[in-house]
Amino acid sequence: MAVQGENVSIPRRIYSEELDPALERSLTGTQRVIAHCLYSRHHDGYVRQRSLELLMDSAEPWVAPFVVHLAGEYVLEILEDIRRGLGGLTVPGSVERQLYGEFIVRNPAFFVRTERRVVSYWTCYYRRKYPTFGRYPGSELMEAFRAAASEHHGARWPRNTPPPFAGTVESTV
Repeated sequence: MAVQGENVSIPRRIYSEELDPALERSLTGTQRVIAHCLYSRHHDGYVRQRSLELLMDSAEPWVAPFVVHLAGEYVLEILEDIRRGLGGLTVPGSVERQLYGEFIVRNPAFFVRTERRVVSYWTCYYRRKYPTFGRYPGSELMEAFRAAASEHHGARWPRNTPPPFAGTVESTV
């Protein structure tokens, strides 16, 4: 995938020890964000969740793929944290909405894969708790990302998930 014309590769999982707090304090702000991008791919969901906290405060465009990737995972608490942490995603014209909208528009295949993962994890693990897809936190997050992409694109962004609620009418943007 690409961010501002540069290729970004996301590791599948990393298995190294969690970053030592003393070492982390010695890093510059940018180095710390890079480290947390990598640790957002850690095999331990708690480590991924802790790394996510720092990432959501970053306005760096290269952070977006790591956050969107986390949105396609099965850990419900991470989905809820992203939804809460990216409050600006639902605000038209906000920096977050522009950042994530641009990333999704430039990387549509990555977003489609993320949407499919969200649906798959809902079906496998959360359908009993959330019988309606639209009430599942992953669905709400995909709606917010899709709205950001629609705003950036200037037209409705394609849906690759079930409609959030049966019988609802989608907006045009």
